Amino acid sequence: MKKLLIVFLWGTVAMQASAREVVNLNRSWKFTPGYEVRKNVFTEVNLPHTWNLDALSGKADYERGLMNYEKSIDIPAAWEGKTLYLRFKGVNSVANVFVNGKHVGEHRGGYTAFVFDITPYVAVGKANTLMVRVNNAIQLDVLPLLGDFNMYGGIYRDVELIVTEPEHISLTDYASSGVYLIPEKITKEEAVVNAKIVWTGQKDVQLRVVVYDAQHKVVADDCRDAARHVSTAAMMTTATVNIPISIQKPHFWQGTRDPYLYTVETTLVRDGKEIDRVTERLGIRQYTVDADKGFFLNGEHAPLHGVCRHQDRAMIGNALYPENHREDMDIMREMGVNAVRLSHYPQDRAMYDLCDEYGFVVWAEIPLIGPGGYRDKGFVDQQSFKDNGKQQLLELIHQNYNHPSICFWGLFNELNERGDNPVAYIRELNDLAHATDPSRRTTAATNISAELNKITDVMAWNNYFGWYGGKPSSIGTWADRTHQEYPHTPIGISEYGAGASIYHQQDSLRQPDPSSYWHPENWQTYYHEEHWKAIAGRPFLWGTFVWNMFDFGAAHRTEGEIKGINDKGLVSFDRHIRKDAYYFYKANWNTSDAFVYIAERRRTSRTAAEQTIKVYSNQPEVELLLNGRSLGKRRGDHGIFTWDATLAAGKNTLSARSGKMAADEVVLNIQI
Repeated sequence: MKKLLIVFLWGTVAMQASAREVVNLNRSWKFTPGYEVRKNVFTEVNLPHTWNLDALSGKADYERGLMNYEKSIDIPAAWEGKTLYLRFKGVNSVANVFVNGKHVGEHRGGYTAFVFDITPYVAVGKANTLMVRVNNAIQLDVLPLLGDFNMYGGIYRDVELIVTEPEHISLTDYASSGVYLIPEKITKEEAVVNAKIVWTGQKDVQLRVVVYDAQHKVVADDCRDAARHVSTAAMMTTATVNIPISIQKPHFWQGTRDPYLYTVETTLVRDGKEIDRVTERLGIRQYTVDADKGFFLNGEHAPLHGVCRHQDRAMIGNALYPENHREDMDIMREMGVNAVRLSHYPQDRAMYDLCDEYGFVVWAEIPLIGPGGYRDKGFVDQQSFKDNGKQQLLELIHQNYNHPSICFWGLFNELNERGDNPVAYIRELNDLAHATDPSRRTTAATNISAELNKITDVMAWNNYFGWYGGKPSSIGTWADRTHQEYPHTPIGISEYGAGASIYHQQDSLRQPDPSSYWHPENWQTYYHEEHWKAIAGRPFLWGTFVWNMFDFGAAHRTEGEIKGINDKGLVSFDRHIRKDAYYFYKANWNTSDAFVYIAERRRTSRTAAEQTIKVYSNQPEVELLLNGRSLGKRRGDHGIFTWDATLAAGKNTLSARSGKMAADEVVLNIQI
């Protein structure tokens, strides 16, 4: 038996710097197609990287197959006796890792991180060869089988070499941080959080935990000592230790209004020297979802104004940099978003960190994606497929356990019950999610009426009334009927949206054929106006999520202005253009940043003198001027202000203003 001395400290710990080293391996990889057998033939690339920019041209048969990445890494002699890990944050979708020609391991799933211990494979004091063989071909036992988005291939997130002492906080518990902050009791007077720590080693160590507030002050001044015995063997052992954290009068994480975060530092100390450290952020919050009243955060009703987000963009596919994630978050925050569905797969930890920081409530999900309107299946009733889904769910939860922003674990999107019926399997996933994380709710997105809709804690539907048939106003009728059908289940809308090109402008309001080239911007705007009017008056909807925040790559799509792009975004694929519907939501969701915006501004040439001018604003009153002459002030309805105006032939200058803010101005040309 070995002793593990656990010291829970609320004070500053003075000790040497952490012995853990993290080396970024993103630079200078040799990339070759899987069929290339010649030596010294390669393209040098840096990570993040995808080989699938061909998908962005609307090439439905974009490259999906095996590719190779190789790199030389030096292992200094000073690392003798250390433990070495490779951490991959995202490789799509099957990765096999080799060190010095020896197979280290395989990871199946393109959206979660994975870690391999490479200590037995490296030669210390020498250059070592690292090779990663990546395959993004469709495989019937790796999720997802299909989806209405591009499945790019490559090492598209960071790769790190992590060097530790033999005693260290575990990196291999589903590639998590090894530290789980589990809420046990939360009141205004006290928050009790269990710090569950997974560590690896043989020798006696001290485990220390320090909790800081946002000003980096220790949250309490008491000190608790405890001893634990853990069994060890001749070889390395992994053990789990639980340490209670008590924070008096906690400062709650209150969403976008006050996304307050604590910092928890966990260190391993041996012989007075710090040998490892892990830092995690802690947000203290509690939430409920009521079938009649919707979502509550810390006891306060908090309507979720949500959007969906895919992780790709023009020119670079899914090989995103940190600044890309932050730009997306800033665009969403400007619009007034307070919730995001990170669809349809686990996204980069950087996004979850930013959601914590910005106060967004998150729906995080695994890529168990059904056929939707396509012919293939999303579920195959074979054990290897089901095992892979469970693995990806466990990785999603373990790797993201400590994010206060995440309130919902998503289990599937648009499955059906034809052929292999997934109902029993979804029940297994639901039970697994609850067993792994009892503190959060499960959810799913459906587009049918079926037994599948009765499994998760809360449920949501993908609806496109007014786009794929029907009228936008039908969303209210649907919501009332579904609320009656599921009186005890909180219901929401997981997707609703319509395509739009900023270059498609029409004089009248006509519903387009969604499969056609013509996707006029004003129909998308009208679609969202009508949906939001219905949604805003139905508080029982626990959350609603616009599909989509940004245009995204879908190589098989042939409708809209550009092949291969799903243009339902409120913002263009390159993030340069905010469509009119963006400003409509900003008028309704962002109450703090005063603005006025003249809508339909891209329809600059018009053929009739009589025009209805529409303005979006979050102000109570807006004035419109035509060629310097006031057309009067108006009070808005759902952020919409309208004037009937007679414009002169030729150029006309419209100016909208409210109070002392800068006016918004456009020029329209009337050709009679």
